[in-house]
Amino acid sequence: MLRRPVQLFNAMTRWERWALIVFACLFVLSAVALVRQFYVDNTVLVPSTGGTYIEGSVGELRPLNPWFTIQNDVNRDIVSLVFAGLLKYNPQTKKIEDDLATMQIASDAKTYTLRLKDNLLWHDSSAKDPHPVTADDVLLTFKTIQHAGFPNPLLQQNFRGVAITKLDDRTVQFALDQPYSFFPSNLTLGLLPARSFEGIPARKMDQALDFAYHPIGSGPYRFKSLVQTDLSTEVTLERFPRSIPPLEHLDRIVFRIFSDYSSLLTDLRTLQGVRLVPRNKKGEPIIPNRFRATNYTLPQYVALFFNLDHPALQDPKLRLGLQLGTNKQEIADAIHEPYIVDTPLLEIDVSDWRYHFDSDAAQGALFASRWNLPEKLRLQHLLENAQANHIGPLRAAPVVLVQTGSSFTITGSLADVPLGSKINGDSIAKNPHGTGSWMVQLPARGGTGALALGENMLRLTDPHGKVVDSFYVLRARDPDDYARAMEEQRLVQLFLASKAGTVPPDQRIGPGDFFLENGMLRRRTPGDPVSIRTNDRGKPLALVLLTSPAPAAYRDVSERIKQQWAKLGVAVTVEIPATRQEFQDRLLRRQYDVLLFGQSLLDNLDSFPYWHSSTKQKLTANPNALRSNAYNLSQYASFPADALLETMRRTSDEKERADTLKKLRDILKADVPAVFLYSPLYTFAHHENVQGIELGALSVHSDRFLTLYKWYVKQDRVFVQGKSWLSFFGWVRSLVQR
Repeated sequence: MLRRPVQLFNAMTRWERWALIVFACLFVLSAVALVRQFYVDNTVLVPSTGGTYIEGSVGELRPLNPWFTIQNDVNRDIVSLVFAGLLKYNPQTKKIEDDLATMQIASDAKTYTLRLKDNLLWHDSSAKDPHPVTADDVLLTFKTIQHAGFPNPLLQQNFRGVAITKLDDRTVQFALDQPYSFFPSNLTLGLLPARSFEGIPARKMDQALDFAYHPIGSGPYRFKSLVQTDLSTEVTLERFPRSIPPLEHLDRIVFRIFSDYSSLLTDLRTLQGVRLVPRNKKGEPIIPNRFRATNYTLPQYVALFFNLDHPALQDPKLRLGLQLGTNKQEIADAIHEPYIVDTPLLEIDVSDWRYHFDSDAAQGALFASRWNLPEKLRLQHLLENAQANHIGPLRAAPVVLVQTGSSFTITGSLADVPLGSKINGDSIAKNPHGTGSWMVQLPARGGTGALALGENMLRLTDPHGKVVDSFYVLRARDPDDYARAMEEQRLVQLFLASKAGTVPPDQRIGPGDFFLENGMLRRRTPGDPVSIRTNDRGKPLALVLLTSPAPAAYRDVSERIKQQWAKLGVAVTVEIPATRQEFQDRLLRRQYDVLLFGQSLLDNLDSFPYWHSSTKQKLTANPNALRSNAYNLSQYASFPADALLETMRRTSDEKERADTLKKLRDILKADVPAVFLYSPLYTFAHHENVQGIELGALSVHSDRFLTLYKWYVKQDRVFVQGKSWLSFFGWVRSLVQR
């Protein structure tokens, strides 16, 4: 069959052969291009199973146990993939949904029945030794927490008063004393296998390190290895085939944990993700090329908590003044935090004046709280003295220069003051140099009626000892002091004339034009600082602001608060303990006037732990009696707020909860137990070849892995529905017909 074509080819001329070859090549290339175009037009890229995702983070690896990861975000990331709970939070719907079990809630809203799904296995299962997840594992996980010696009281409080009963091998019931609508959030805790903890007392669960560094869970990824290098600690997880959807695409997840971000950057070429990216001085995330930054917030706020156990801060007018005098926008701009909040419900209320920065209104609130600038107190005192001196028969100079050893002579008319009267106990006498007048000499040192340095009150009594008049005299013995005192008197008279409108407007002065120096008023200059406010007893308004050594932004915020409140006349001392432990100790003992700190509402947005009076710290001399779960950092107590917080926990009606939240917001607005500043912004970065990342509304950092089943690094092309290679000729025909 091939002989005839070969003969024809041999019979061709040289140029005919080359033309045939060229046309043949063009035909093949056109056919290939046509087939390729058909394939591209009729297929789509879809995620493919396989590949490895390597993420870098800064922190310290601790034991990998769901019971003890509450305050360690690095561990929480790993634990969230190795372990699975009865329920899980969905960042897309913002609701608690089924995970390893399905849930039924009784009509009384107090009984929760959880039934495990079919064919659930622990990671150590094998064909010869299958290890199913059973109700006994559920009992071990939650009843251990309830044990009196369990070493995590913060977690333990979530299950106080909860009766846990095994109904059958796959069903467990949780019975509460009273309705608690947020209880399902507690059941997102990762389950632990009962047989791994046989014989270990509850009080020593945190010492089960063999398990903690080779954990066995039932989550989508199982622990494979832990490797310690000079640069980092590396934990490798591999995909575990589970019987429940969704199914993950990535074969392996590798966590590389570094001591600092600089070390992380040296190994960046091997990373595909960075857990928390720091920002530069401009607020821009420090990420390399080919990495994409994703910003997100958590249900958290940073606030200034007023310690209401301190008498001065029990005055709501003072707290309101401090809130009005806090420029939150300036603080947020300085630390590049874009999300300001006004309430613990993470809202910003632009309609209410209480949340607006207003230095004048702040000064008014502080004045109403009877904490006054010393200039105003001194001016008021001088005005009262001037009014007293203006009334009655006694007349004298308000300021006198009297050296030690000299005396001050006062004269007057006998028509107004009869003989036998006394001034400060010294009898008046006829004036030998004036008819019908009297005189008295008050010594500057020693004797009856002596004038002391500074202010003196002269008391005039009649012959029967009855007080007739009083007069205030300031004695100076130094010419400079005398000159300052006379200037003070001149300013007081100018102030009175300004109020009366008897001087030109450009010469008038008001209370803000005075400055107190060495106990006397003078004219304020631009370089004079704002004086510290004092109360009626002369005690200065001085507050201690405590904050944590980390994050670093707290130091900057604290200093700005100090500067802003100094302009209000409030002295702030910022104290930042050197260690986290020292800070925690002071936090427990409530050793602060104001605390700069952050709180997290988690997925249920429950404010009860932070504002209910039952969560106040009960201060005692015994440090062991202090509660680590006393989250009410303001020591706030309000019966109306308590009732609303309890209603919010009890009700499952969304409308009732919304109404309750509104009422709670109004109460906290009026009480001002704290000044809410901002909700922190976080940045997660990933390499551009990692696709499908959708974070959603996270409640904690590790929630980003709740959508891990959408992440992928490999793709396949598949025909769209209704198309295959058999569709090629029809596709070509459609091209020809166009």
